[in-house]
Amino acid sequence: MSTPDAAAAELHRLQAEADAAEAALKLAQAKAALAAAQADAARAAAAPASAPVAEEMSDAEERQPASTPQNATTPQEPTAETPSGPLDADEIAAVAKGYTFEAATLDVGALMNTDPVPSAQIRIPLAMMNRHGLVAGATGTGKTRTLQGLAEQLAAKGVPVFAADIKGDLSGVATPGVDSEKLRARTEAIGQEWTPTASVTEYFALGGIGKGVPVRATVSGFGPLLLSKVLGLNETQQSSLGLVFHYADAHGLALVDLSDLRAVLSWLTSDEGKPELKELGGLSAATAGVILRELITFADDGADVFFGEPEFDVRDFLRTAADGRGIISLLEVPGVVDKPALFSTFLMYLLAELFEILPEVGDPDTPKLVFFFDEAHLLFREASKDFLAAITQTVRLIRSKGVGVFFVTQTPKDVPSDVLAQLGSRIQHALRAFTPDDAKALRATVGTYPKSGYDLERVLQELGTGEAIVTVMSEKGAPTPVAWTRLRAPEGLMSPTPDPDIERAVHASPLLAKYGTAIDRESAREILTAKMNAAAQAEVAAEAAAQAEKDRIAAAKEQAAAEKELARQEAAIAKADAAAEKERQREYDRLMKTTGVTKTRTSRAASSKSPLEEVLGSKTTQTILNGVIRGIFGTGRR
Repeated sequence: MSTPDAAAAELHRLQAEADAAEAALKLAQAKAALAAAQADAARAAAAPASAPVAEEMSDAEERQPASTPQNATTPQEPTAETPSGPLDADEIAAVAKGYTFEAATLDVGALMNTDPVPSAQIRIPLAMMNRHGLVAGATGTGKTRTLQGLAEQLAAKGVPVFAADIKGDLSGVATPGVDSEKLRARTEAIGQEWTPTASVTEYFALGGIGKGVPVRATVSGFGPLLLSKVLGLNETQQSSLGLVFHYADAHGLALVDLSDLRAVLSWLTSDEGKPELKELGGLSAATAGVILRELITFADDGADVFFGEPEFDVRDFLRTAADGRGIISLLEVPGVVDKPALFSTFLMYLLAELFEILPEVGDPDTPKLVFFFDEAHLLFREASKDFLAAITQTVRLIRSKGVGVFFVTQTPKDVPSDVLAQLGSRIQHALRAFTPDDAKALRATVGTYPKSGYDLERVLQELGTGEAIVTVMSEKGAPTPVAWTRLRAPEGLMSPTPDPDIERAVHASPLLAKYGTAIDRESAREILTAKMNAAAQAEVAAEAAAQAEKDRIAAAKEQAAAEKELARQEAAIAKADAAAEKERQREYDRLMKTTGVTKTRTSRAASSKSPLEEVLGSKTTQTILNGVIRGIFGTGRR
């Protein structure tokens, strides 16, 4: 936490910087006025006092504004000390006049005519920064420093800036530059009052891979068009992926990360989801399988960390500091150098989000944001027609939202002609022509510039580091003269800011609490997992019921078999009983024969008495028994 003394010291430092900047501005104005007076004196001494010349001067005076603007320089013709070069005095004066504007500007550098011409300053109207631009050139020609210089000036004028810092070189914008004799010699030669200055900087990291505040996107927010570009899908597969997104949206399945999208595809290709897949019409199971395999490979490469929540709100790129300066947002992307398609497409997603949420503001005097799109060629490589159409539409219309887009790449050929036609400012660094293809690209680049006094095909190959061919859009909407320019030096550090300083800035950022911790809420994966679990449980229950029915049927069969066996056994017992009865009857008959009983016995079936009862009940048997009883008990009568 900062103390009151520290806050007072910071205010004192800012006041000192403001005073120094004001003094430097007044000095520059004085020098410009002196140069203009010297030029007028030299012109009056060299030219005869004739009526035609007087009329020409009068016309020139009428075209000049009544008062010289604060940041304007009066055009002048070269004096005797001006070095010779490809442009003559009239052409130099025309260039200087072409870059003299009434409203606020950004200083690009000084005109070069073999040597710098500090009185001819090359500028971009601040109000024209939302008309987009191109910074191009071969590797090592100074594109990054050009970008840094523009970003510093924009921020100083209260305009927020976004830029991708692929190699970490731009992080030095947050640290004051280091003075040196070589630097002073260069800046003084082009009329730049150089002061080491640090800009207010916020560091971001794509997916949290790096030191900055994490920047994430949901898969739903990213959309099927951009995701198809990342996955390298053809137009048919891209259309099919769009149907998958439509299905997820229609069924309330939030696509937060790649696992959600994989879950939807897995569901649609499963036995339970195949009927719903058929309802989508143009989506075949084979195409869904291809997309699913690409997603798995994509996630295995580590790309799934870029998708998730909390989703970044691009309005946080539009912030300004307490002192009114714009904040420079640097997106650190060293972890995705080997994923160029993801990196460039993610930048396009951020731009599309800005277009989606920002209101229309027309043509403001000060842009709401300037977006530097580095390595732009990666965005357009192998892009589908629909994708290119979406980019062109976004670039064309986002201007009215107050957002300027500068594409940073190697040659203008990297940018499609429909997009290139929307770019009002051009800063072209040196090009190399080592191969026939390079020579063809060089000639194509030259053909895109207005006519000028330069042999551009030669000059573009001879430009030194930190020099460029410039043409911008004037306040009237017309292109300015082509100017060979030595560019201003950045006032921030031209090497990376030390890591400890970056880490301290990140930990002090108010956005870290908002985006630092990932959130895993219920989304398509959880919903479909629960649905599949419920389906699995229902299947288990159905299988259990079917098994119970099988067991019941088996038990019934076993019972029937048991009853049948019991009946068989009872029948066998009955048969055995009948056989035994028959055997007893034979034995009885035999006994009767041996006892002399000859009475014919009726069948057991016809008699109600047993054989013993029949024997005991017969008269003969009764006579015998009576005699036996009387003999035993002495009751017999004589």
